[in-house]
Amino acid sequence: MCAQTLIKVAVLTGLLALSGCASKVTQPDKYSGFLKDYSGLQETKSATGHPVLRWVDPNYNASKYDSIVYNPITYYPVPKPSTQVGQQVLDKLLNYTNTKMKTAIGQRKPLVATPGPRSLIFRGAITGVDTSKEGLQFYEVVPVALVVAGTQMATGHRDMDTHLYFEGELIDAATNKPVLKVVRKGEGKDLKNESTPMALETLKQVVDDMATDATMFDVNKPAQK
Repeated sequence: MCAQTLIKVAVLTGLLALSGCASKVTQPDKYSGFLKDYSGLQETKSATGHPVLRWVDPNYNASKYDSIVYNPITYYPVPKPSTQVGQQVLDKLLNYTNTKMKTAIGQRKPLVATPGPRSLIFRGAITGVDTSKEGLQFYEVVPVALVVAGTQMATGHRDMDTHLYFEGELIDAATNKPVLKVVRKGEGKDLKNESTPMALETLKQVVDDMATDATMFDVNKPAQK
């Protein structure tokens, strides 16, 4: 067997081996820097059963707060539109996320424009969107841009997985310290191939689940493993 063939076999074998290593939660190398501190995050399950990374201040008591300041969710870093994710889709995704999350958070406590001594401050960001060949994990994350890595020789024309990364926190307005942090990775609908443009519908369910979890989260309920 010639050296070139051996290299091709080795590459294909390595790619296939990665198929069983896909993580359901955000890995440290995907942290965006939006949160100032990622220490203490622990893997658990959300109210809807999705794996998330979460930290809650052991002294957090929801009854101490009577309002929430909602800072609109942003992209972090600022995205660059691509042929697969155009500016219109970026705008629609961000607007939809803010509409759903603001409504969900407003169901927890009244939303106010100015923080008081018993207020929480919410801040959050969509920190990335990526795609990968279905069943393989040869991809790179570029904030809200779809970039395909790997070779057609090894992977062929497979469907592509899509993921949305989100980071958020609640901050005690009186102390300016976080009381809750969450980092999550949601799986959207598959794209047919790298030429298929993304639409809001691709990641809509991911946002819907995030909003449901924000509504249903109970700090007093034991975390699901």
